[in-house]
Amino acid sequence: MSFPLLTVTAAVPAVGAVLTAAVPAARRTAAKWLALLFSLATLALAIAVLVRFDPDGGRYQLTESHAWIADFGVRYELGVDGIGTVLIALTALLVPFVMLAGWHEPDGLETNSRRWRPTQGFFALILLVEAMVVLSFEATDVFLFYLFFEAMLIPMYFLIGGFGDRASGRDAQEEATQRSYAAVKFLLYNLAGGLVMLAAVIGLYTVTHTFSLTEILAARADGSLSMATSTERWLFLGFFFAFAVKAPLWPVHTWLPNAMGEASTPVAVLITAVVDKVGTFAMLRFCLQLFPEASKWATPVILVLAVISILYGALLAVGQRDIKRLIAYASLSHFGFIILGIFAMTSQGQSGATLYMVNHGISTAALMLVAGFLISRRGSRLIADYGGVQKVAPVLAGTFLIGGLATLSLPGLAPFVSEFLVLVGTFERHKALGIVATVGIVLAALYVLVLYQRTMTGPVKPEVSAMGDLRARELVVAVPLIVLLVVLGVYPKPVTDVINPAVKQTMSDVHEKDPQPHVEAGK
Repeated sequence: MSFPLLTVTAAVPAVGAVLTAAVPAARRTAAKWLALLFSLATLALAIAVLVRFDPDGGRYQLTESHAWIADFGVRYELGVDGIGTVLIALTALLVPFVMLAGWHEPDGLETNSRRWRPTQGFFALILLVEAMVVLSFEATDVFLFYLFFEAMLIPMYFLIGGFGDRASGRDAQEEATQRSYAAVKFLLYNLAGGLVMLAAVIGLYTVTHTFSLTEILAARADGSLSMATSTERWLFLGFFFAFAVKAPLWPVHTWLPNAMGEASTPVAVLITAVVDKVGTFAMLRFCLQLFPEASKWATPVILVLAVISILYGALLAVGQRDIKRLIAYASLSHFGFIILGIFAMTSQGQSGATLYMVNHGISTAALMLVAGFLISRRGSRLIADYGGVQKVAPVLAGTFLIGGLATLSLPGLAPFVSEFLVLVGTFERHKALGIVATVGIVLAALYVLVLYQRTMTGPVKPEVSAMGDLRARELVVAVPLIVLLVVLGVYPKPVTDVINPAVKQTMSDVHEKDPQPHVEAGK
């Protein structure tokens, strides 16, 4: 029996969560280091998955399959394609940085109660989320995927509601109320999407008599699976609705600004850079592969919603006074680009969308974590409370600027490549929507540069005059992310080489080919 690398990659953070939670209340530092050690071990395993994955090999590799709930046809089936492989690597890469950035995050919540151990709980919940996200990227059994797709909501609910932002300027009671509201809204929105998906999962089983993605794809390929057009479309809508909420996509996005605004900065990064990627990943793995005809049927409406998300998120980011909510609305705009690329139905668009998931995770983590360092020094999220920071903390200002420039997709930084591919892929089939989507690039330059100008330039405000620059721990968080943004901006080939074969297979599943270039007669 081969070594179950995928199971171990997900099991290590889960075991780490249990052991971290069990550390005695007085041993807070030990709990932190233990959690960080398990996150680094998960990163090492994710690198092993990346190394062992052969882009030119089979579609799903490192597969595992075991009987689980035989009476209901549920199996424990895991496997990764190129898309899942790079997203597992992204998740494992970001979690240690999230932990280091939140190293002192729960300290102010300590009480005399022996039962309430916020430090242990904070780091254990992060590891638990990581385990469930990794399993979601690995699962090739639809029911198994659904289980972890929903289960990750519980630790995220406690992270948002129990470890909120303490730099809001509100009194403690109002802050607790708003934090609770954001956590409940996050949970209800995603549970609603999950319940709709559950009905679709059951419907899929009644039609196919299996939850196995590989079996369904094989049956579709050999013609033994017949699904009525109306049935396929209803099932597609059930899956897509859940993924659109998770992603998120306008108009089911409204939980995101509240959750990111009220959550602590590390948790906000976990939401948008890690957890939300499960939604867009699932659109590629399940919506397009299971329901190819319905995907093409719904494409015009989804593309319009994606463009609305791009413009709506960017416009609201321009008008924000709160730094974290600005980044939240910017992420909504970026998810619009990702979904636009997925449903452009071109290889360039889908490659760009997958690469965008990776690049957006890194760029948003860099910008949000440095913004968190800034907010922790001043104790305020309001843009108006800053000014002249670059004169007293030039390294902080410099890393903030690079993170912002990556967010607006400056050429030479990683998100530019992915955004360019998405737009090229969209132009090939939907020129009008591609043109409208480019307005989002202009608006991104506006909200990022105005944010930098108002916080970092100008006269030094008295409240920031004594602000310190980035410390060693914070540099360990920021510098590697900045380096990755530059490296992937200049040389994205190692990532695209892994994802492109999976994208080609997905294009084949929906029976689409890239449009041939139009050449005028006589030229």
